[in-house]
Amino acid sequence: MPERFPDSTRRKLLRFAGGASLVLLVTPLAQAARGKPANPSVLAVRVWPAADYTRVTLETDAQVKFSHFAVKNPDRLVVDLEGVELNGVLDSLSGKIATDDPNIKLLRAGRFKPGVVRLVMELKAEVAPQVFVLAPVGEYGHRLVLDVYPANAPDPLMALIEKKELQQIPLDEKPVAEAEQQVEAPKRSGKPIVDRLVTITLDPGHGGEDPGAVGRGGTYEKHVTLAVARRLKAKIDAEPNMRAVLTRDSDFFVPLQMRVQKARRVQSDLFVSIHADAFIKPDARGASVFVLSENGASSSAARWLANKENAADLIGGVNFNTKDPMLARTLLDLSQTATINDSLKLGKAVLGELDRVGDLHKAHVEQAGFAVLKAPDIPSILVETAFISNPAEERRLNDDAYQDKLAEAIMSGIRKYFRMNPPLAKSKLARLD
Repeated sequence: MPERFPDSTRRKLLRFAGGASLVLLVTPLAQAARGKPANPSVLAVRVWPAADYTRVTLETDAQVKFSHFAVKNPDRLVVDLEGVELNGVLDSLSGKIATDDPNIKLLRAGRFKPGVVRLVMELKAEVAPQVFVLAPVGEYGHRLVLDVYPANAPDPLMALIEKKELQQIPLDEKPVAEAEQQVEAPKRSGKPIVDRLVTITLDPGHGGEDPGAVGRGGTYEKHVTLAVARRLKAKIDAEPNMRAVLTRDSDFFVPLQMRVQKARRVQSDLFVSIHADAFIKPDARGASVFVLSENGASSSAARWLANKENAADLIGGVNFNTKDPMLARTLLDLSQTATINDSLKLGKAVLGELDRVGDLHKAHVEQAGFAVLKAPDIPSILVETAFISNPAEERRLNDDAYQDKLAEAIMSGIRKYFRMNPPLAKSKLARLD
């Protein structure tokens, strides 16, 4: 028969037990109140594979202390997380890497020592890794970012050459101004020959960690912009003397400065950034076209939109500790009056064609300080195809036929621009004979 305690003793035991439970429950809160934050937990892991680079993002509920190092033979990236315990999210890491990831073979996590979790990333080739943290922004908490760039970055110009053999354009079909300046290298077996080819860089806005605007029906701007850009690329590539290059061809984030740099590396004749607008009120509607301004925005709405788009680097996640002097010069060189004038001509031509497809938000080309339009030598426009925040326009943006109409309108505007402004011999693209 169990021993019975006197009532006074039982009351003391219950008081002690209740007090102990209370201590156990409030200890983490008490620690936080005393300035001792609880250990961070990994809430989510996201992987964004691409030929340019693969990004792994670990989202945590507090900033994580970490260290990392690379190992050779075989190539691996090792990251140690301090004060983090293994959980289901970290246990699922190995299933996050697709077999066709261009850069990562395997990713796993394990307890290295008490209070330290070790991530081991097995790589398919030598990489140039960047590991950095991002402060909370928007809907994201703290993020630890692992970017693995190929040690030998793919050359976009060679990728164009290898993807499709370039066809020689008959001299008599070229504009007179171009024909007079056309220079071809001697035709030698295995040596490059240079054809005048109009190259257009298409920039699908947002991507990866940065979804862009989200419609009430759940449509992500980043998916719409890529779909329209792919359709436009197909139309440009079908032209005998044009080729298009995408700043991203899948769902990954490209920093704004890198988008400009990609266009310059392939010596683009034009740069077209594609977006879907959003506003706090659902009745805003219509397409818009923007170009860069050196003298302030043409309207408060244009300024607001430029600030929103320029914040993409904060949301998508950029390692601001990396310095690239050449890139800095590109963005600081704003002696581009002639380029802006050409951008205005291109914008006007495209806006006129978009007017045939649907409503216009503004009947004239607007200007603002968009970072992505700052290539000093490439006419550049930003096209807001429609308002994704407008339910009717969101439905149209998801419609294949409407996406094709948008792409055809932009294509028609590009053709119209070149009829009035024939390209000179600035850009040449090599092919192997």
